Amino acid sequence: MTVVQLSEHRPATSSFARHILTKQPDTTRMAPKDIVEQQDGREELSLDQLSSYKDIFDSDIKNRLATLTLSRQAYTDALENRYVYLEHPPVFSHKLAIDAPITDQKSSGRCWLFAGLNVLRQKIMKEYNLEELELSEPYLFFYDKLEKANWFLENILETLDEELDGRLVQYLLKDPVGDGGQWDMFVGLIEKYGIVPKSVYPETYHTSNSRNMDTLITSKLREYAKILRNAHSRGEVVNTLRAQKRSMLEEVHRVMVISLGQPPEKLTWAFYDKEKKFHEFKDITPLEFYKKHVEVDCTQTVSLINDPRNELMKKYTVKYLGNVVGATDVHYINLSTTDIKKYAAEVLKDGRPVWFGCDVGKFIARSKGLMDTQVIDYQTGFGFEFGTTKAERLQYGESLMTHAMVLTGVHVDDDKTVRWRIENSWGPNYGTKGYLTMTDRWFDEFVYQIVLEKRDIPDHVLDVLDQEAVVLPPWDPMGALA
Repeated sequence: MTVVQLSEHRPATSSFARHILTKQPDTTRMAPKDIVEQQDGREELSLDQLSSYKDIFDSDIKNRLATLTLSRQAYTDALENRYVYLEHPPVFSHKLAIDAPITDQKSSGRCWLFAGLNVLRQKIMKEYNLEELELSEPYLFFYDKLEKANWFLENILETLDEELDGRLVQYLLKDPVGDGGQWDMFVGLIEKYGIVPKSVYPETYHTSNSRNMDTLITSKLREYAKILRNAHSRGEVVNTLRAQKRSMLEEVHRVMVISLGQPPEKLTWAFYDKEKKFHEFKDITPLEFYKKHVEVDCTQTVSLINDPRNELMKKYTVKYLGNVVGATDVHYINLSTTDIKKYAAEVLKDGRPVWFGCDVGKFIARSKGLMDTQVIDYQTGFGFEFGTTKAERLQYGESLMTHAMVLTGVHVDDDKTVRWRIENSWGPNYGTKGYLTMTDRWFDEFVYQIVLEKRDIPDHVLDVLDQEAVVLPPWDPMGALA
């Protein structure tokens, strides 16, 4: 074995570096003028500072080892803390009886639709003793794009007198038909259009790879916004503008049909159950399929959020958040994570899944499918930790809801929740055969929303729905789309 010894040579340390390394207490003393220069009241990053930072870095041999390791691979791979994932194996005291096949949203942002349909399919699979079932995300995706286009154009008509370069209009123009959504938006779609099995309306290239289609529709919608605003400035009345809007939506519809195909107005659902018994339901509409076979009234559900910036036990909504004009507004009840976890665990113990939204990219060991606040050891790799609270991360743009999934299990020890089992929609090769594990402390920090049926929520919490909602601005992080 050959041992390579690292050189002990160190470059001379500058006076500025020595000042930092020795942590002199006199922080009010002015730095030398040749080190810190001022331009118009702003401090320049001086070359002497850069030299001192190099001295500091070179003075610690651990930094050289970190460079050899971390420059070659992703931080999250190199810094996985094996002790954490050994402490949290994918084993749970309470787990749903049905392990439905893992779905795959591929290169799209449709997680909220996948999560919503994966919640609903549990009921159908149990009812008909099915080995597998996937409901059609493309079907809802088709109508979501059309509804979002109409939602956007109606918002443009509502804001015709707002300044074009103002924050509001620019925000509306930013991403009018993005793939993401929220639970109440999901409910608005299925209550209007129903659902269908995926065998009836399967994937196309543009459902699985949505960027091209989204870019095309977004470009046209911004052009339509310009046309409507210019017509308004010429004095054309709203009825005339709405007639133009309907023609614009016909073009969006054309793009959707070309890209995804015509969605079915009626369908036949034929399948075998686990006992190989044949079943067939003929000539039913998507709404009939939803009402007859799902048998869950999604209008009787409530979104519970944890937003520590705002007062608990209050009802909130977000201005201009939605997709279906005429549907129920998006609204939430703000609760502590303690209450949210308690209610979610009780539903899981009863054998039912829970839709939830979180900031999935934070502290996740991708190879193990584990989400935990200590599973990525940044302290060892870089010599620092993170010191912001959940509220501060929301305030400073560091965190918000980015992904929706399904809770399908929970591990409880001494009446305390320890970790949670998650059905994801990133295919079966991610995590543990497509499932993730989330620790309780990660839940506290990065879960923002769960959805429960009203029967699973105490009456004193449901009473909050009678309040007048606090309206958050359109750009508030609680309006983020999963």
